[in-house]
Amino acid sequence: MKQGGKTLATAQKAIWVGLIALALAGCERGSPELMNVRSNTGGPDEFTILPSKPLETPTTFAELPEPTPGGSNRTDQRPLSDAVAALGGNPGRLATDGASPDTALLAQTDRFGRETGIRSELAQRDAEFRQRNRGLFLERAFNLTVYYQAYRRQSLDRYAELERLRKLGIKTPSAPPDTAADN
Repeated sequence: MKQGGKTLATAQKAIWVGLIALALAGCERGSPELMNVRSNTGGPDEFTILPSKPLETPTTFAELPEPTPGGSNRTDQRPLSDAVAALGGNPGRLATDGASPDTALLAQTDRFGRETGIRSELAQRDAEFRQRNRGLFLERAFNLTVYYQAYRRQSLDRYAELERLRKLGIKTPSAPPDTAADN
């Protein structure tokens, strides 16, 4: 009987230690993470590593550009230029006079003006939103994703929006054809 009492007391202690550990896990500080997709390893992120182009010896070393600190290298990847060249375009026309290739796009989006400091304001509001929607205790304790639940009210129902646009007579060429109209 004494042996059974010791086992029961040991089990109760283990349960209490587990409950205290769970309670402490729920008291985390810092920025609330809703998505929890970070790698637990200390290694590099494989999506940020780009292989270099192969090294080539120029016909004359006079062809080499003047070295500039922080400048680009001849073996650096240039995905936008490479895509334009692969499609038969002239990559030299992407940036003229030091202008960004997105200059026209930025000019179009800024045509009605823009609010200064909007990025920091949105970041602050999103941090406050994530703090309010961190998930329940057990969701945080077991590191579960609450991203979709938290942002559910802000998501767009693509099928309802497609139907709304079609009812307005707006063409949606990239969407699947309306099968109801075929019947």
